[in-house]
Amino acid sequence: MKRRQFIQTATAGAAAAAIASPAVAQANPEVKWRLASSFPKSLDTIYGGAEVMAKMVSELTDGKFQIQVFAAGEIVPALQAADAVTNGTVEMCHTVSYYYVGKDPTFAVAASVPFGLNARGQNAWLFQGGGNDLFNEFYKKFNIYGLPCGNTGAQMGGWFRKEIKTPADLQGLKMRIGGIAGQVLAKLGVVPQQIGGGDIYPALEKGTIDGAEWVGPYDDEKLGFSKVAPFYYYPGFWEGGPTVHAFVNLEKWNALPKAYQAALTAACTYANTQMAARYDMQNPAALKRLVGAGTQLRPFSQEILEACLKASNELYSEISAKNPEFKKAIDAMAAFRGDQYLWWQVAELSFDVFQVRSRAR
Repeated sequence: MKRRQFIQTATAGAAAAAIASPAVAQANPEVKWRLASSFPKSLDTIYGGAEVMAKMVSELTDGKFQIQVFAAGEIVPALQAADAVTNGTVEMCHTVSYYYVGKDPTFAVAASVPFGLNARGQNAWLFQGGGNDLFNEFYKKFNIYGLPCGNTGAQMGGWFRKEIKTPADLQGLKMRIGGIAGQVLAKLGVVPQQIGGGDIYPALEKGTIDGAEWVGPYDDEKLGFSKVAPFYYYPGFWEGGPTVHAFVNLEKWNALPKAYQAALTAACTYANTQMAARYDMQNPAALKRLVGAGTQLRPFSQEILEACLKASNELYSEISAKNPEFKKAIDAMAAFRGDQYLWWQVAELSFDVFQVRSRAR
């Protein structure tokens, strides 16, 4: 081959290769981030949400944007993940916003509050009803940008060492439950304790606490709560559909190329859907196993639910009187919830009630 022809052929081949390569791989830099999870690796579904997200980000960017996931305690303790994002210790975390009500109770509304929205309602509000924009405006003062990145669906009411039949049984009860829900139950005499997931079992076993809520049958079975607390109550009225967030350091978010912002947003949205689907798939079999092994499944009484609803509304009014950002968020959620149930009582709930009754027959 003549020299001129060789050069022309080589140049054409290089141009074709450049065109064939993904545009994002050509235009954007390599980025490597660390993510601090609030969850242990043993809880594969909720911890795994961050891994699902990170894998998709890598695939969408042809491996240019890498996010390494660290379990609770590997970089910072479970309940300090958001602080690590705010101060730049890590670029992002995977956590639940209501863990940080000590900073501001508005954090709770972004995830779940007692008698709030269920999972579908939460997604509808955040993605279509202006919720995400509302909370990202709030998160700015903490140097955070938030992306929904998981949902467990309605949770269970928790494990107790004794039966809970009336509001009087809540008096003096030491229970692992944090945030706004803990404040609601405190109005009924509960002594709330905020404890990381890995520390709940020994606290129940030793009698340091009398009860604990975590997530639902699949995760609760993994943590072995049935061995130390025989009574399992439902529903977890404080978590009808809690959102798990990916919090990103705001400066790091703003510095990302637009294509990477889009990839991260898409990956978090995918992980949000996958987590809810996995829990819906896993929980029925886990509940059957728990009950089959002797767990005493109990509903909270109507009397307890009514008392807790009253206490919740009182608390929201008290906080709203002092905190305009909380009031803005809780009022927006309540208005959206009203319209959701107006529709669901016509469609979803009537369908579901018929199906449940048919199954029972």
